[in-house]
Amino acid sequence: MIRVLCQQLAPVLGDAEANRALSLGAIRDGVRAGADVVVLPELVTSGYMFQSADEAAALALTPDDELFAAWAAEAERGGALVIGGFPERGGDGRVYNSAVLLDGTGVLGVYRKCHLWEREKLWFTPGAEPPRVFDTRHGRIGVLVCYDLEFPEMTRLLGLAGAELIAVPTNWPRVPRPAGEHWPEVGIAMAAARVNRVYIACCDRAGRERGQEWNQGTSIISPDGWILDAQPDLGSAGAEVDLRLTHEKAYTGLADAFGDRRPELYGAVSSPSGVSPTV
Repeated sequence: MIRVLCQQLAPVLGDAEANRALSLGAIRDGVRAGADVVVLPELVTSGYMFQSADEAAALALTPDDELFAAWAAEAERGGALVIGGFPERGGDGRVYNSAVLLDGTGVLGVYRKCHLWEREKLWFTPGAEPPRVFDTRHGRIGVLVCYDLEFPEMTRLLGLAGAELIAVPTNWPRVPRPAGEHWPEVGIAMAAARVNRVYIACCDRAGRERGQEWNQGTSIISPDGWILDAQPDLGSAGAEVDLRLTHEKAYTGLADAFGDRRPELYGAVSSPSGVSPTV
């Protein structure tokens, strides 16, 4: 059993010092609350609504930045893991929309968002590597960023690789929805958790930035596809999760989420041209 905590925050666009204090405080509060895994939003160190590539680049960090050493020091107080988003300055000179995973020993890995949403394509370079599963002191954890979640191939890759928990730092823009319905991205996360029999922890952001509002859809979802906790405003969503439940992929005695797969039929899914419309 581990405790997962998502900290739904309101980063300040362009204010690195304010966001440093905000993220450190969120990690500190999470550790004090007994969290084993703390998830922060996408681009929590910078804010999101850039107006130019230069603005994004000016706020980019490398994984060896002192900020992440400070995150690690806070994480170590409780033996926790931290996953959070940041604009990454790559060794190739490009800027990526990335998420770091670290513990008290330092950075364990960095994932670069592969699927860039809308105007992100003007500021960032898409990641070129598929997501992977990190073996950590608190389980086997996969990392995606925001729009990546909407591509079922991504969550399936992590599920097949043995992920027990998928952490998703995100900034979901507010969209119209019928009364009583989940935000569409939350519905996608619920389905992905169920079909892969994994926990998914989505950490959204709050606030208003250059006129943009956010769904504030932070949710922690069980392998059955149900929301264990959610946060509709500033604050935390937390849940105790039993990672052993993710090892059982059967729905019933005769139905199995992975055992019933027919990969020999799915080749067109990974073809750039897609499925032929002819019969």
